[in-house]
Amino acid sequence: MKAYAADDLHAEIAYLAFHLHWPHAELLDLEHIHRRRYIRQIGDINRSLTDGN
Repeated sequence: MKAYAADDLHAEIAYLAFHLHWPHAELLDLEHIHRRRYIRQIGDINRSLTDGN
C-alpha cells in the first residue's frame, strides 16, 4: 500500500468539506479514488461557472 502524505489528505478533505458540507468522518471514510473523483468533478463545475458555460 502506498503511503499518502498527511498534508495532501488534509487539503483534499478541506476542499471537499468546503464544497459538500459533509461530516469530517464521512469524508475520511471515502477511498482515495472516490475523493479524487469528487475533487475533479467539483473543479469542473467551478470552472464551468467561472467560464460561463
